[in-house]
Amino acid sequence: MPFNIPSLILINQLQLPDLKIYRSEFEQKGVIYPLRTLAASKSGLLDILPAPAEGKTGWPWTEQSDPTIYNSRNNWPKLSIITPSYNQAAFLEQTIRTVLLQNYPNLEFMVMDGGSNDGSKAILEKYSPWISYWQSKKDGGQGQAINMGFSLASGDYYAWINSDDYYLKDVFHLIVDTFLVHKTSFVYGYSYDYHVRENKFKLVKLLPLVDYFIKIPSLLQPACFWDAGINQPIWEELYCALDFELWLRMVKGHKRKLIKQPLAVAQVHENAKTSDAKMKEKWHEDHLKIWSDDAHGTVYEWNRIVFLNRIRKKIYRWFGWID
Repeated sequence: MPFNIPSLILINQLQLPDLKIYRSEFEQKGVIYPLRTLAASKSGLLDILPAPAEGKTGWPWTEQSDPTIYNSRNNWPKLSIITPSYNQAAFLEQTIRTVLLQNYPNLEFMVMDGGSNDGSKAILEKYSPWISYWQSKKDGGQGQAINMGFSLASGDYYAWINSDDYYLKDVFHLIVDTFLVHKTSFVYGYSYDYHVRENKFKLVKLLPLVDYFIKIPSLLQPACFWDAGINQPIWEELYCALDFELWLRMVKGHKRKLIKQPLAVAQVHENAKTSDAKMKEKWHEDHLKIWSDDAHGTVYEWNRIVFLNRIRKKIYRWFGWID
């Protein structure tokens, strides 16, 4: 059975779920909060995790982040990573391993599967000793899956990684160190698009995020991390643009830091929301909801924002800062 829709709270006129209600439902079912964190290993997890399938080599199959990179600090903040998933068995194991093989010494990892019927549950069972919490049952969609993960999270920093995307090597060390050094609330970076059918990687860069231009989609969701103090719930009515709408509420006005290197890989395949032609109508529906009067409202200065952003892009290209 899916989780109940919790009582709603109003943020910026939006009806958003109260994450405390989700957590209460988990606790009523026997889930102990806070969740257990992944035990650190001096030699890393590579030789402890299930062996990869034959022919799988490199990151994250036969390589891991060197655990000694964390020796510079005695106590690392807790990092909470959430993976929503549904019928992504072809990619799920890779995603899980790129989280675990960071060998981060204070990790809280939740996988919220929507009741997949493609073998995903067997993968989760295989890796369950190294996952703080996982479930495989019908839910209310990607947004609710992420919110349920948020409700269980107790880390100092948050992120979510979809089950068909994955992190690059050593990223957790880089991200948390950046938070600590720069005293920032939001850290983001570049990403690769991996076109599965063509077996090609494309580096995607982006301009530094400026509040005035925040209404133009630019942030690369797999390469975004944030302080728990600014976290907000996902608007569960959205199907495709839920990350973009979250940034509009959560990031604006907060200090952030751009890391000018790729942090993650977004896999482009025929069933991905960003590349599935059948999703065009869903994207349009989300657009109408986001800019409705009951949500963020009409952007009357849209033409000016777009015009100034084009000038900004030209300047950055002129200096070779972006492609």
